[in-house]
Amino acid sequence: MLFNSIDFALFLPLVFLLYWGVFQKSVKARNGFLLVVSYVFYGWWDWRFLLLIAFSTLLDYWVGLKLRDQEDERMRKTFLYISLVVNLGLLGFFKYYNFFVDSFVDAFRFFGHEIPSRGLDIVLPVGISFYTFQTLSYSIDVYRRKLSPAPDFVAFAAYVTYFPQLVAGPIERATNLLPQFSHLARFDKSKAADGLRQMLWGFFKKMVVADHCAEHVNLIFSDPSAHSGGTLWLGALFFAFQIYGDFSGYSDIAIGSSRLFGFDLMRNFAFPYFSRDMAEFWRRWHISLSTWFRDYLYIPLGGSQGGLGMKVRNTFIIFVVSGFWHGANWTFVFWGFLNALYFMPLLLLGANRNHLEIVAKGRWFPSLREFLSISATFALTLLAWVFFRAADLAQAFDYIGGMFQWNRFAELTYANGIGAALTLIWIAYLLTMEWFARDRQHALEGFWAQRSRGLRWSFYAVQIFIIGMFHQTGETPFIYFQF
Repeated sequence: MLFNSIDFALFLPLVFLLYWGVFQKSVKARNGFLLVVSYVFYGWWDWRFLLLIAFSTLLDYWVGLKLRDQEDERMRKTFLYISLVVNLGLLGFFKYYNFFVDSFVDAFRFFGHEIPSRGLDIVLPVGISFYTFQTLSYSIDVYRRKLSPAPDFVAFAAYVTYFPQLVAGPIERATNLLPQFSHLARFDKSKAADGLRQMLWGFFKKMVVADHCAEHVNLIFSDPSAHSGGTLWLGALFFAFQIYGDFSGYSDIAIGSSRLFGFDLMRNFAFPYFSRDMAEFWRRWHISLSTWFRDYLYIPLGGSQGGLGMKVRNTFIIFVVSGFWHGANWTFVFWGFLNALYFMPLLLLGANRNHLEIVAKGRWFPSLREFLSISATFALTLLAWVFFRAADLAQAFDYIGGMFQWNRFAELTYANGIGAALTLIWIAYLLTMEWFARDRQHALEGFWAQRSRGLRWSFYAVQIFIIGMFHQTGETPFIYFQF
């Protein structure tokens, strides 16, 4: 079920009313209700996906109980390895089987040997990368004794399948979300109101900014050779805001809708395009994934405790693995490798933690130096996004080459100039709103708190009108559903 669909517009209010109106006295009944509606939400795409998520849920619940009852460290490691191998094995099969087969065939073809491809027609379950990492965090934290195993299977299953963040995050830690299923929350009007504001901003980012950007991105990337350098830069710019509006918009809707039910999810984006270097960007972009890799891969590998060689090695590992997590294509691997290269100068100079505070704190506008740093960081990010969006490495390098064809840089090669101009206006509006809210959790948090109710509601009405008037027709899936 898509957030930006009529189905969800009917589903969410109904779930909200039943959750607070019928299941208000028993936490077990509430968890059972959330489990059922989450299965309905997820099975809306394909009921067969439910079998896989049910299996992952049963497996990790069983592993957690075994880890609780077992004191022998060898056996505890065995149970942890069972969780790791089975979960990652399923993820690898559904997401990467054909990639490895095709890469194997291409390698033999490169050396002049033709072998038949054994690819399979595999349907990728929606959100498998997200809920796999979520269940793994539970098993690992129980193994580390940072978390007590869930005593209630229904509460654990509701945690794994919790519908707002099930298919595209944030990737919740069991240490944060699971305990919230063990107490009976009271309805908090202020929390619910803020959740609605965050959802409103998320719908704007997805349905107005991201979907309009996608229209231009698809046209420009479909035939890069037909466009001038300036148009290719425009296409890369539109993709940067397509993926940001799409993914952070999903996170805003997920976090906001969770607040309607009294749940607090972790922040997933912190206005990353205002970052002054690449280290700051990665502290602000897809926070739940970057911190997951930090805690469950980077630190176990030795983190930054060893010598310079270990730091460099571990940094490249987490960036390349992060790229590969995004998809079964060499473009994602190269995207991760390129971001590791961007990160290297900061790591070598010990400057990777220089910008821990928000930019221009206490000031309306950035200094010239801050503005130039933000612009340079965004330009590097823009080039990296080309590899993320391109169909293959050949197209990505051709696209990058075309961006620097100065002899025809300013040539007008894009027909939909009016649509592009309107989209740029929406991007400028998004940046303006988020710049002046960069010290908050989202753009509309505490918005005009000191203003009159009439003024606030007028603004919300305008926002709803903009979404209704300028959204793209049809239900467009979120980009990260494919990951």
